[in-house]
Amino acid sequence: MAHLDAMYQWGQLNPLGNRTVVDSVPPEMLHLVDPHWYQFPPMNPLWHGILGFVIGVLGVISIVGNGMVIYIFTCTRTLRTPSNLLVVNLAFSDFLMMVCMSPAMVINCYHETWVLGPLMCELYAMFGSLFGCASIWTMTMIALDRYNVIVKGLSAKPMTNKTAMLRILFIWAFSLAWTIAPFFGWNRYVPEGNMTACGTDYLSKDWTSRSYILVYSVFVYFAPLLTIIYSYFFIVQAVSAHEKAMREQAKKMNVASLRGNDNTSAEAKLAKVALMTISLWFLAWTPYLVINYSGIFETFKISPLFTIWGSLFAKANAVYNPIVYAISHPKYKIALQQKFPSLSCTAPQDDGTSVASGATTATEEKVPTA
Repeated sequence: MAHLDAMYQWGQLNPLGNRTVVDSVPPEMLHLVDPHWYQFPPMNPLWHGILGFVIGVLGVISIVGNGMVIYIFTCTRTLRTPSNLLVVNLAFSDFLMMVCMSPAMVINCYHETWVLGPLMCELYAMFGSLFGCASIWTMTMIALDRYNVIVKGLSAKPMTNKTAMLRILFIWAFSLAWTIAPFFGWNRYVPEGNMTACGTDYLSKDWTSRSYILVYSVFVYFAPLLTIIYSYFFIVQAVSAHEKAMREQAKKMNVASLRGNDNTSAEAKLAKVALMTISLWFLAWTPYLVINYSGIFETFKISPLFTIWGSLFAKANAVYNPIVYAISHPKYKIALQQKFPSLSCTAPQDDGTSVASGATTATEEKVPTA
């Protein structure tokens, strides 16, 4: 009855009967729509067209890009290492995200509202949350693995296939636990303000709903972000100390550098990798956090147009993850050039540089796997 009350209230406030963004929502969906959205006029159809086109393009690029990552890493023997299982899991999660998200959103953008029914709305939101959480924690595990290899060095306990699979199992179990909670009354999945996507309910004022957003953000945003920053801070610090030692050794040997013709230090390369990783992660997931926190704390009025950016930035993450975590991998670039030579202008060289993925690979070659 909440939607009927909201419609009545809107009729009292707006006796002229101006159209709202909710008018095009099918009747069976109205019980999921928060009264907040009845105050906004319909979005300009141009925004739906732009969003549908962009999500469609991102979907194709992500599905192809992550599909290639999965294919190359699983079919290339030298890439089948424990650490790379995490990279494959990341690509698998991003692949499934866009398979589930992109077609549905394109359809709804075409119709300018959610037309797939309440159950599909809830499943859409659940899968988006599931694959997003899995991707976030896979990136966190990758950062921790690189920290273990580069910072701890020979004193580190190497990751085996068994421990890698256990971490992947933990990631999916942890993510699933968070995403099925709304089906049992801890928050709920509802249409977002643009009415073409669905997500968690950040507008309900009861503390059951609010507590879910707060606790979820701690374990699926702040904890992973701080872990990634912590890992890369000490990784860069360790590589910096190594670079300093190499420069001192070069002075003792009366040579300009121990790197030959490569004048770019591993410290500089790794700093760029770390900065890019943290920045893209922050860019992808912060808009959703801002939208959710704005809803539960009522910091400012959330418009339907504003909700578009959360979906867009989060889904874009599935596009550039293959670039950050796979194409920057030296051995992956060699395999890519061999299997798809038309995609590479020049044959890459595996120079063994100690950037994050390279250092991880170099260490794994000395470690027996279970």
